[in-house]
Amino acid sequence: MDILKKFFPNAFKANGGVSPFIVALLIYVIIDVVCGFVIGLLAKLPIIGIIFSLIGSLVGLYALIGIVLSILVFVKVIK
Repeated sequence: MDILKKFFPNAFKANGGVSPFIVALLIYVIIDVVCGFVIGLLAKLPIIGIIFSLIGSLVGLYALIGIVLSILVFVKVIK
C-alpha cells in the first residue's frame, strides 16, 4: 500500500470528504486530457511517434488507475 501512496498521492487525499474527492478526480482528468493532447500531437511525428504513443498509453493508464483508486478511497474500500 505504501508503494501505491508514493505513485498516486492525490488518490489517497480523497478520504476527507466530497471536496477532496472532486479535486482528486479533476487532477487526474486534467492530467489525462492535457498530456493526451500534447502526446497526440507528438505521436504524429514519423520517427519518434511510436515512443510518444507508448508514453501516451502509460499516462492514460496512470490517470485511470488514479481515478479508480480515488473512488475506492472515497467509498472506504481502501484506506
